[in-house]
Amino acid sequence: MARQFFVGGNFKMNGSVKTITEIVKNLNSAKLDPNVEVVIAPPALYLLLTREHLRKGIEIAAQNAFDKPNGAFTGEISVEQLKDSNITWTLLGHSERRVVLQEDDSFVASKTKAALDGGLGVILCCGESLEQREANKTIEVVTTQLRAIAEKVSDWSKIVIAYEPIWAIGTGKVATTEQAQEVHAAIRTWLKESISTQAADSTRILYGGSVSEKNSRDLAKQPDIDGFLVGGASLKPAFVDIINSNV
Repeated sequence: MARQFFVGGNFKMNGSVKTITEIVKNLNSAKLDPNVEVVIAPPALYLLLTREHLRKGIEIAAQNAFDKPNGAFTGEISVEQLKDSNITWTLLGHSERRVVLQEDDSFVASKTKAALDGGLGVILCCGESLEQREANKTIEVVTTQLRAIAEKVSDWSKIVIAYEPIWAIGTGKVATTEQAQEVHAAIRTWLKESISTQAADSTRILYGGSVSEKNSRDLAKQPDIDGFLVGGASLKPAFVDIINSNV
């Protein structure tokens, strides 16, 4: 089964009305590979601004969503609120939330189930620390994170997995194409053994971690790399070059 290439842009806690308007204007006028699904994730404050001005054909993701529909949860955003605002995706499980905000596997799984049940697509992040990689625990760590999702979710058709080695995020260090492909292949094997052959064949697995226009073409050639989750580079004009890695 041919998997549609997918490129996500995670703006993190960056941007202003002025700069995000400029990014949207650049994407609106750019010639993008029509075979690539593109989703950008601005900070929550700018989701509606982005949705209002971004052209059709490019979708928008929240950077987080809560697992309750409403109520006394200060600072959170619900799946229903995102849907009401025509936001169709959310990031979940990013290492910055796992590490800085202490979100554990079970909480990420609960939020993933809530997002899927509410009709959102989920860009589900997983990845290991440098210490875990050096201890040869990469596959164990990543599959443990995914197993928590499988305990609460049976339908993976609206999940895109983003493998992001924590040691490569924002550091300028990038997993080699061989390292990335090895983990992606292991994730696909896990999907086949733990979910279904169909899930293994159809689930997109993205690479994230200091992706740039300089390394994206080589990474895109790997058989189990189905796209990218881009951090800092998504704020720059070169994001277009990353989207067009296969052109």
